[in-house]
Amino acid sequence: LRAMSGRRWGRRERALLWGVLVAAWEAACGQLRYSVPEEMPKGSFVGDVAKDLALDLPALRDRGVRLVSEGRTQYFALHGKTGHLVTAERIDREQLCESVQQCVLRCELIAEGEMKVYEIEVEITDINDNAPSFREAETELRMSEMTAPGSHIPVDEAHDTDVGRNSLQSYELSGDEHFSLAVQTGPGGDQRPELVLAKALDREEAAFHELVLRAIDGGEPARTGTARIRVAVLDANDNAPVFSAAEYSVRVAEDVPVGSTLLTLTATDADEGRYGHVKYALKKITEKASKIFQLDSETGAITLVRSLDFEEGDSYELVVQAHDGGGLFDTAKLSVIVTDVNDNAPEISVRSTLSEISEDAPSGTVVALLHVHDRDSGANGEVRCSLDQGLAPRSAEPGALVAKVVAVDADAGQNAWLSYELAKATEPGLFRVGLHSGEVRTARFPLARDAARQSLVVVVKDHGRPALSATATLTVVLAESVAELLSELGSAAAAAPGEPAGSLTRWLVVAVAAVSCLFLAFLLLLLALRLRRWRRSQLLAAGSGALRGVPASHFVGIDGVRAFLHSYSHEVSLTADSRKSQLRLSGGSCCDTLPARPPPDEPAPLLGEDPAG
Repeated sequence: LRAMSGRRWGRRERALLWGVLVAAWEAACGQLRYSVPEEMPKGSFVGDVAKDLALDLPALRDRGVRLVSEGRTQYFALHGKTGHLVTAERIDREQLCESVQQCVLRCELIAEGEMKVYEIEVEITDINDNAPSFREAETELRMSEMTAPGSHIPVDEAHDTDVGRNSLQSYELSGDEHFSLAVQTGPGGDQRPELVLAKALDREEAAFHELVLRAIDGGEPARTGTARIRVAVLDANDNAPVFSAAEYSVRVAEDVPVGSTLLTLTATDADEGRYGHVKYALKKITEKASKIFQLDSETGAITLVRSLDFEEGDSYELVVQAHDGGGLFDTAKLSVIVTDVNDNAPEISVRSTLSEISEDAPSGTVVALLHVHDRDSGANGEVRCSLDQGLAPRSAEPGALVAKVVAVDADAGQNAWLSYELAKATEPGLFRVGLHSGEVRTARFPLARDAARQSLVVVVKDHGRPALSATATLTVVLAESVAELLSELGSAAAAAPGEPAGSLTRWLVVAVAAVSCLFLAFLLLLLALRLRRWRRSQLLAAGSGALRGVPASHFVGIDGVRAFLHSYSHEVSLTADSRKSQLRLSGGSCCDTLPARPPPDEPAPLLGEDPAG
C-alpha cells in the first residue's frame, strides 16, 4: 500500500486491494471461501486455513480443532501439520450438483477449546470432462413424400452435464442435400435442433436418407457427440396427429402412490385406418425421469413407476410425440411439478460438547454445539428446538464399532473369498457392514425415534459359481444408561412366542415351578402325619393309665398270649389340650365279652385254671 500511494492506482491494483479486504473481512467474521476444480486427486490443496484465520500450527493441535462436513460424505480434510484444507476424495461436480450453475460445498471448522465455529464454503468449478451425448445413438424418422419443403421436424436434443462454456454450444448436420439444420432457443436458453426439409422428397427416387447430427461443446479442446438419423420416405398421409394442447402441466404431491395415473395425453388424427391410429412415445426425457414416469404408447397415460421425492427433484419436463401409422407426428410438452409434503423428520447431530462444567459457570455458558437439518422445504423444513426435562444423548457417533461378524469357508482360492452385506435391519440407515471385514458400525447418530432394540441380519457370500451364502442375526440394544441397558438385555433374553429359545425357557420355568410345588406339598403332608401321630400317642398314653387296675382274672391266656375278657363302658372327656383329658371307668356296666356256653354235660375248665376253682 505504501508503494502504491505514490502513484494513481490502476484497475488491477484496486481489484487486488478489494479482494484482500474482502478475504480479511470474511476471516474476521468466521467465514472462509475457496474454490477448487472438480476431479482433483485426493489430498489436493484447497486453502490455507491456518493462515487465513491467523492461527499458529501449535494452536490447531492444542485447541482441538476439527473439520465437520454436512451430509454423510467427508469431502475435505484438515492437514494437522500444515493447517491446509485438502480434498479427502475425488469430487465429481456433475454427481453432486446436477443442473446447478454454482456448486458450493459447506463445512465447519470447530475449535472445541474456544467453542468457536468457522464456516467454510468451497466452490467446485467445472472442467470439460463430459462430452455431449444423445439419448439414442441411432434414430429413424418417417416422413411422407408429400411433406412440403420448409417443414421443421424436431429431433432429439443432446445432453451435456457440464456447465458454462463447457456445456453444449452448437449443432452441425451432414449427409444429405434434402435437409438442413435449424436450432431454436427455448425459454430457458436450451438449444433445440430441428431438421428442415430443403428439397421435396420422392420415394421413387430415394426411399431413405442418412444424416449425421453432431453436438459440440465450448471446452478447449471441444468435445463432440454424434447421432445417426435415418429418414424413411413414406407414401402420402394427408393428416398428422394433433394434441389437444401444445403444453400440459400437472401438480403432484410427492407422496402420491406408485402406479397412479398422473395425466392422460390425447392426440387425434383425421385420417382413417393405419394412418389414423395414433401411438405415443417419449422423445425428450432425462435418465432420472425415465426411471420415475412411464408412458402408455396406446392410451397416452403417464403413470408413476417410482416414488417421488421433492428433495431430489421438484419439477420434471417431458416431450411426448404422437405419431400415426404413416409417420406423421405432433409433439407436446409436459411439465410435472412436485409439491412438498412433510415426510422427513428433523435430524439432530451433536457437533461438540463439554465433558465437564464448573458449578459456578455463569448463565448463558455454551455447553454444546448442535446442528439441526430437515430435508423438507418451506414451512415443512422449518424446525424449532427445545429441551425436555431430564437427550443424555445416545453417544454412539457415526462409524462406531458395534460388532464384528466372522465367517469361515472351508474352500480355497476364489471360492473362499467372502463378502458381507446387511440384508435386513429394523432401521436400514442406522448401521452398515464392512464389505470384507464384517465389521458392523453405526452409519449415523442414533435418534430418539429409533427403536431401543435393533435386529440386524447379515449375509455372507463367497465368490464361487454358484455363490453360497449364510446369514447371522444380531440384536443391538440402544440404551442411555446402565439400568436401561440391563433392562433391555433382560427383555431381549426372553424370546418372542413361537421362537425355540422362548418356548424352551418357558417350559423350564414351568417344570421348576411344578417340582417346587410337589416338594412343598410333600413337606406339608409329612408334617400333618407327624402331628396326627403325636396327638394319637398322647391320647393312648392317657387311656392306658386307666387300664392298669384291671384284675388278672379278667384275662385268659394261651401259650403266653393273654386276652381281655370283659368290656367296659368309658366316659372320656377331651379338651383341646390332650394332657388335660379325663377317663372314667364305670364298674356297673361291664360284661363278659366271651359269654360261657354250657357244654352238654358239664362246663369245661378254663386253660390254666383249677377245675375246682
